[in-house]
Amino acid sequence: MKFATKAIHVGYEPEALHGAVMPPIYMTSTFEQEAPGETRGYDYTRGGNPNFTILEELLASLEDAKYATVFSSGIGALTALVSTLKPGDKVIGIDGVYGGTYRLFHRIFKPFGISFTSVVPSSHEELETILKTEKPKWLFFETPTNPLLEVFDIELLAKTAKKYGILTIVDNTFASPYCQNPLNLGVDIVWHSTTKYIGGHSDVIGGAVVTNDPDLKKELNFRRLSLGVNPSPFDTWLITRGVKTLAVRMQQHQRNALAVATFLENHPKVKRVYYPGLRSHPHHEIAKKQMRGFSGMVSAEFKLSLEQTKKLISSLKLFSLAESLGGVESLVNHPTLMTHASIPAEERERMGITEGLIRFSIGIEDPEDLIADLESALKNV
Repeated sequence: MKFATKAIHVGYEPEALHGAVMPPIYMTSTFEQEAPGETRGYDYTRGGNPNFTILEELLASLEDAKYATVFSSGIGALTALVSTLKPGDKVIGIDGVYGGTYRLFHRIFKPFGISFTSVVPSSHEELETILKTEKPKWLFFETPTNPLLEVFDIELLAKTAKKYGILTIVDNTFASPYCQNPLNLGVDIVWHSTTKYIGGHSDVIGGAVVTNDPDLKKELNFRRLSLGVNPSPFDTWLITRGVKTLAVRMQQHQRNALAVATFLENHPKVKRVYYPGLRSHPHHEIAKKQMRGFSGMVSAEFKLSLEQTKKLISSLKLFSLAESLGGVESLVNHPTLMTHASIPAEERERMGITEGLIRFSIGIEDPEDLIADLESALKNV
C-alpha cells in the first residue's frame, strides 16, 4: 500500500454499529469493565483510548514500523523517553537539536544525573572516537536540523552506533514520515512532534515515539500512564484527521519551499540560504540518498542588522510571526529571540545561529504570493 493510501485507510474501518466512515471521538475518562480487572481493552484514558490506538497504528504504518506511542506533545514524548534512562547515563547529541530538547536535558534531567553533550565532529572518524570513548546510551540527532537544516547520513550513523551498542534516536519532525523513514535506515527510535507536519493545521499539540521494539513499546505505554503525559482523545482525533492530507500537503510545502529558497538565494540582501533541496546545499547528495523529498523548512541569513531583521519579519503580510512550523499557513521565526532563546548565546554562536538568521515554515499558499510578500518587505529594509 502506498503512502497516501495508508494515510487515509490504516488504523480504522467504518464501525459496525452505525457505519461511521470517520472514527468517533471517545471523549471518556473511564471505561466500564466486564468484571474487576477484566476490560474490553481500555480502563482509563490516561493509560489508553481507542483514539490513541487509531493514531498509533496509522503513524507506525507511515514510518514502516511496528509500534507507535502517542503523547501530549513532542516534549512529553521525549520526557517519557528520557525517563527510561538512569543516573549516570550519557547522551551524545549531534549539534543542531531543537531549543526545547536542549532545555529539557540541561534544565530538567541534568540534576537527575543524566548528561547530554552536544558535539560538532569534524569527521565521521572523530564522531566514532567520541562514541567509543564516552560510551553513551544514546546517539541523538535531528536531520534536517533546526534551524540550519543540516543533513546527516542516517544509515552511516546508525551503523556506527550499533557497533558500540548505542541506541540511535532521530527527531524526524522537520522531514515528516512523508520525506524519510529513519527506521528503514537502521535507527532504533523515531521521535515526532505531531503538532507540526503530521497534524498540519496549527490547531493541536501532540507527540509520538515510533519503534520496532515491543519491550520499548510496553515501557513507553507505562511511562505515559505513570507520568501523565497522555494526549486527549480529541487531540489524537484531530491529528488523525490531519494525517489524511499529509501526502498532498507535503507535496505543496516542498514545491513552495524550493521556489522561495531559489528566490532568496538570488537576492542581494541574502548572505546564505539553507535548504536541502538546493544543489548549493553542502549535504544535498546525502539528502537525495535518504529523503523522498526536502520538506517545507527554509532558513536564510540576511545581510541586515538585528533591527533591520526584526523590521523585515514584522512587516511580512502572509508570513505570520510565530513559533512552531508545519501548518498549512506560512510562518516566520527569529531563532535567536524565539525558538532557540533558551540556548546560551555562546552556544548559539558556536552553532551558527546568528542574529541575521531567519527561519521560514513555508505553507501551501500560492508560491507567487509568498515571493511577492518577501520581495515587498525586503525593499523596505
